[in-house]
Amino acid sequence: MPKGTAVYTHGHHESVLRSHRWRTAANSAAYLIGELHPGLEVLDVGCGPGTITADLAELVAPGQVTAVDAAEDVLHQARGTAAGRGLDNVRFAVADVHALEFPDDSFDVVHAHQVLQHVGDPVRALREMRRVCRPGGIVAARDSDYGAFTWFPAIPALDEWQHLYQRVARANGGEPDAGRRLLSWARAAGFTDITATAATWCFATPAERAWWSGLWADRTTASVYAKLAVEGGHASAGQLAAIADAWREWGSQDDAWFMVPHGEVICRA
Repeated sequence: MPKGTAVYTHGHHESVLRSHRWRTAANSAAYLIGELHPGLEVLDVGCGPGTITADLAELVAPGQVTAVDAAEDVLHQARGTAAGRGLDNVRFAVADVHALEFPDDSFDVVHAHQVLQHVGDPVRALREMRRVCRPGGIVAARDSDYGAFTWFPAIPALDEWQHLYQRVARANGGEPDAGRRLLSWARAAGFTDITATAATWCFATPAERAWWSGLWADRTTASVYAKLAVEGGHASAGQLAAIADAWREWGSQDDAWFMVPHGEVICRA
C-alpha cells in the first residue's frame, strides 16, 4: 500500500459509532483541556460523530472549531451533534490529514483523537497539522495502543482477537500500536517542545462490561473490520464468530476488567 494511504479499519458500522459517541473531552482529551480557553480557533481532525468536537466548541466559544473527517457520511452525524447542542461556532468539511486544504498558520490548536493509528504516514500527517497551526500554538494527538491492551480473566480467543486486529490494521496501512510511537513520530515531524503523557480507559462495572463486550462482539462479525479480515485472508467467518462469542463470555464475568492505554502528546508549534 502506498505511503500516505490507509484504509479506515473500523468503518462506521453502528457498533463502531456506539463507541465513538461515548467519547467526550473529559474521557478522551483531558490532557488538552487545560490548554483551552475562550476565543481559540481549533481544528479537530478525524472528528467522527462529533461528540468531542462539541465539547471543544463549548470550551473555546466564541472561538471557532473546524471539524474535519475523511468520511462525508459521519460528518452528517457530527453536524447533528452540534445542532442538537445548539452550537453555532462549529463548521465541518471533508479533509485528508496528509494534505489539509487550509492556509499556513490558520489555527491555535490542532487536535486529533484516534487518528494517527489509521493513517498511512503519521509523520507527514503531523507535519501537516503543524503547518496549519499558528506559531506558539498546540498540536495535540492521542491514540490507543492495541498491543498494550490488558484484560482479566484470560480468555485465549481474546488473545487471538488482539493479534488478528493488529494484522488487519497493518495490512490496511495503519499502526495499531500507535500510542507508544506518538513521541517518536512527533520528533520525526520536527517538533522539539513535546509533552508526552499516557492515560487509560477502564471498563469494569456491569454496564461498562456489557457495553464494551457487546460493541466488540458486533464489530467482529458485522463491521468493515470483519469484512476486511475475511477478504484479506486473515480469518474465516467461523473464526470471527468464535471471537465474538469470546467477547460475550468475557462480558458475562462478574470480575471482568479491561484496560485501554493511550499515548498522548502536546506539541508546541
